[in-house]
Amino acid sequence: MSVEVLPDPDSLAGAIATRMTNLLELIQRDGRRPSVVLTGGTIAIATYEALEAGAVDWSEVDFYWGDERFVPAGHSDRNDQQARDSFLTRFGVPSERIHSMPSHGCDLSTAAAADEYATTLPREPFDLVLLGVGPDGHVASLFPGFPQLHESERRVVEVFDSPKPPPVRISMTFPTLNNSARVWFLVSGEGKAEAVARALGDGTLEDTPATGAHGIDESLWLLDAAAAKDLS
Repeated sequence: MSVEVLPDPDSLAGAIATRMTNLLELIQRDGRRPSVVLTGGTIAIATYEALEAGAVDWSEVDFYWGDERFVPAGHSDRNDQQARDSFLTRFGVPSERIHSMPSHGCDLSTAAAADEYATTLPREPFDLVLLGVGPDGHVASLFPGFPQLHESERRVVEVFDSPKPPPVRISMTFPTLNNSARVWFLVSGEGKAEAVARALGDGTLEDTPATGAHGIDESLWLLDAAAAKDLS
């Protein structure tokens, strides 16, 4: 577990974007197609907007999502639409590389949609999972006290009664998120500081779900100064 603190949200987004681009370029130099699990949220969108094409062949990167709001395709609440708007369309990433979660109106129940998405996931570890962290310590759509925190059989699950709207979601489970070489936590703002301190201190899975996420080779917390203010 390591922590890097940047002065403000803009410098944090820029640093994450640079780190992500460098990683994808390195993986492609090794002759592999990178696999990345994206997240949503303000700092993630700022990061995506800060991405530059560089030497990465963006048409040869597979993109997945750690969670999604179960609303119609194209809805502004969807994490995949935010990613399309901020960088996927700009870089011309082809549809076959964009592995979106099913949307409301797809003729599947939420549970069936979750199971369907699980069939699209690779068995080998992802190269990178990006995770935001909520003020309550949740990651993806795995919330404090919810039974999905302890799911060990299913790779993707449905989530109802989310404490933040919209209430119906689909989320990867911890075994799926943790099947990644690297997990990066992207956190900005004073409102997240207490959750960050718990996650890096004495928090538990039940009260701070972020404690349950980790990479196989790297678990990296990328914070701005406000989010890091309660760290000793």
